[in-house]
Amino acid sequence: MEGFLFLLSVVFLFSSSAAACDRCLHRSKAAYFSSASALSSGACAYGSMATGFFAGHIAAALPSIYKDGSGCGACFQVRCTNPTLCSSKGTTVMLTDLNKSNQTDLILSSRAFRAMAKPVVGSDRDLLKEGLVDIEYRRVPCDYGNKKMNVRVEESSINPNYLAIKLLYQGGQTEVVAIDIAHVGSSHWSYMTRSHGAVWVTDKVPTGALQFRFVVTAGYDGKMVWSQRVLPANWEAGMTYDAGVQITDIAQEGCDPCDDHTWN
Repeated sequence: MEGFLFLLSVVFLFSSSAAACDRCLHRSKAAYFSSASALSSGACAYGSMATGFFAGHIAAALPSIYKDGSGCGACFQVRCTNPTLCSSKGTTVMLTDLNKSNQTDLILSSRAFRAMAKPVVGSDRDLLKEGLVDIEYRRVPCDYGNKKMNVRVEESSINPNYLAIKLLYQGGQTEVVAIDIAHVGSSHWSYMTRSHGAVWVTDKVPTGALQFRFVVTAGYDGKMVWSQRVLPANWEAGMTYDAGVQITDIAQEGCDPCDDHTWN
């Protein structure tokens, strides 16, 4: 009951005179990572897994987008605005890192940066030479097809005393803002805390097989997603487990302008 009350205490307040949008259009600049190693040391703590998401189309974002880690795993469609070099469709990137630069909203992987170019031989190389480009971007749902969300048990975990997890393949256009945990079949829930990036931890690990409840942003409010059986009693550090659920909700924003058009 204590954990349940904690979840209900999470309230999402939005106060804005702007329109409610699924897609808020933002304009800024973008650069790219010149070092491949930087992609595996992102603040979201995905490690070497980061380069496998969206075919390596990943990005670092400003603190206002990173949101102390709750923005980790979010997807954005981004396109550069130079009509000579850039396509109108752009590319989709996943947030894996914190951008501490005040010159750009986003820093992209070089693969994602090149993907913004027109499909003409040599355009991607010419775009890379620009280094810093004007862009438009908007948040979009992360689409993993029929794949369910996964829970990865971090190497720092010690069964049964300490559990650290991160969520992988989180769909929709949402943010997980709270996680509750309990023994399967139990109504006694306790909450986990965000340690850093995408990592959630607890040193009050229930015994036996474990279930989770995720509080996510949805619409102008929030909702609970219940994953009834995730970790077996003999869960192991370094292993990844199927959560059996996927998130498809869209969290709306108050903004102007909205851009719900398809980028072709």
